[in-house]
Amino acid sequence: MIEVLEDMPAGVSGFRVSGRVSGEDLREFRSTMEGLLASEEIRIVEVVTDDYEGFGPGGLLEDLKMGFGTMLRHHSAFRRIAVVSDKEWVGHAMHAFAWMVPGELAVFGLDELDQAKAWAAG
Repeated sequence: MIEVLEDMPAGVSGFRVSGRVSGEDLREFRSTMEGLLASEEIRIVEVVTDDYEGFGPGGLLEDLKMGFGTMLRHHSAFRRIAVVSDKEWVGHAMHAFAWMVPGELAVFGLDELDQAKAWAAG
């Protein structure tokens, strides 16, 4: 499931990812993402909850399609992406793939959500 976080600083978009993310979840999220991409500067806080289980049916394929398409078309608009999670593998994955992520990337623990929001806004 993907939920939009409402309590974000100006200019920052926030999302919470939990459970299993299916292809349908990502297709429903596409319009939200397109609205975000209308901005000249993209700043994101993505919270990966403890109950996140990975991708469900069609999730990985939709994520790859949306992710690569977005990054290629809007590469220069990305400023900061804060990933917030206590899952150790999430931090390792973000560090391993940081070279592919446009803009700056930082990883925070769940208890550091306020710091992640401030960093993304800064």
